[in-house]
Amino acid sequence: MNSEGRAKFHAKPAVTLTGTAEKCAIGPPLGIVDIGHSENAYLFRVTLPGVRHKCNIKLDIQREGRVRIEGMITESELFRMSANGYEMKVQELSPPGPFTVSFNLPGPVDPRLCSPKFRADGILEVIVLKYRIPLVSAEGLPENWYNGSFPAP
Repeated sequence: MNSEGRAKFHAKPAVTLTGTAEKCAIGPPLGIVDIGHSENAYLFRVTLPGVRHKCNIKLDIQREGRVRIEGMITESELFRMSANGYEMKVQELSPPGPFTVSFNLPGPVDPRLCSPKFRADGILEVIVLKYRIPLVSAEGLPENWYNGSFPAP
């Protein structure tokens, strides 16, 4: 292979993007966060490309709405176990190693009431209930203590 051919091999490949792909960076970025809400809960999704197993993720949610995700991106088995010994010339994905993603939800939450789900496409999806301070009447009873079991006064 001549030096010109070698230079072409080591150069970044030409990638053409169209449509919505044209507006995004090449490769799935780590830590993009989408946050949605309903009357009672928040839903957030975090991109974690390169994370292979949910056991490689530690999720910490604080009552004030602070979220911290720690994890490990592992090297592909194909690269480690191959007799060819691949050497990466271009790397657009996050390299192997530890990572942390932190962000704040719009309001307080009850961290005990959350349902995390790590999807096969590398997205962590979590629903966590909003924290509600119970209203208290002048007598010290919650405003909604009456549930129909007792006769009204």
